[in-house]
Amino acid sequence: MTTPTIVVLDGDQTGQELLAQSLRVLDKSVIDIDLAFETYDLSLENRRATQNQVVHDAAAAMKIHRLGLKAATITPEQKGDVGSPNAILRREIEGKVIVRTGRKLPRVRPVAGIHAPISVVRMAVGDAYGAKEWREGEGMDEVAYRTEAITRSVCRYVSEYAFVHATKMGATVFGGPKYTVSPVYEGMLKEEMDAAAARYPQVPYDPQLIDATYALLLSNAGDNPLVIPSLNRDGDCLSDLVMQLFGSIAGAESILLAFDESLQPSVVMAEAPHGTAPRLFGKNVANPLAMILAAGALIGYVQDKRAANASRAIYEAALEAVHGGVATADLGGHASTTEFTDAVIDGVKRKLDVWSTL
Repeated sequence: MTTPTIVVLDGDQTGQELLAQSLRVLDKSVIDIDLAFETYDLSLENRRATQNQVVHDAAAAMKIHRLGLKAATITPEQKGDVGSPNAILRREIEGKVIVRTGRKLPRVRPVAGIHAPISVVRMAVGDAYGAKEWREGEGMDEVAYRTEAITRSVCRYVSEYAFVHATKMGATVFGGPKYTVSPVYEGMLKEEMDAAAARYPQVPYDPQLIDATYALLLSNAGDNPLVIPSLNRDGDCLSDLVMQLFGSIAGAESILLAFDESLQPSVVMAEAPHGTAPRLFGKNVANPLAMILAAGALIGYVQDKRAANASRAIYEAALEAVHGGVATADLGGHASTTEFTDAVIDGVKRKLDVWSTL
């Protein structure tokens, strides 16, 4: 059996430090799976030095090896600089869907009493992003225009994966676009959601308009897991809301997916949804939880029969560490970055050892 290869995308500042912690969790001595690692330096300095060639090389490697684990990176604001590496990666691996999952963390009080996890499955391309914009006229008669576009294929990827993901979570597919106002444009996503619902009759389906989705998230008792398929811009906004509903972004991971013709994931890139936290750089105090969860999510896509157990063990050990009082300062604890990772590693080893005897 060929050793799976994970393409490791180094980043900047605290993002790189936290990536290093997640890689400790993926060591063979911890999860008992042979993995190879192919590393690309996506630090701002190297992206500038290579004029983004390193980003293109990393994308090509992910298309070969299917799996990528990315640290947070700096996107410079100056026009003419190297820009966002995520935009390049998303385009070149043909990423179509982004999945971000918010979940309740031990010791953190959620907003509005929400307890069950919520995943936002959004378009990774199209819609308001990359739209052509222009203005015509002058003074108070000036008019701004924007052209937006979505494709049937991306609507299908989003809808199909939402139901696949809901099946795994035991969740309800909930929400949707404002198709009553925009039956041609936003209605395309709703059509694909309805078609996917017919293919997955065992998955509860509760379509809502986007404005009702926001309102119901805030008034929801929060006892049932939800998966929300969405347009690109709606999903961007929803992701930020959902993370805050749980009181912390630390318990979320972000997954970028490309698909083959049979709607199966062909490339998976995992990362933490937070930034590079320059104020925490070099202090060994930043929270590695989200990056560790990203590693746990990614390992679930490894083609090895032990991968599912390893993924679950990482998730459980990370959350149990927080529950047991081993937490960084942002979650009310006193553990350092490395101390938290040590606790996760110990928990993963213990779980996999016990499970192997059952």
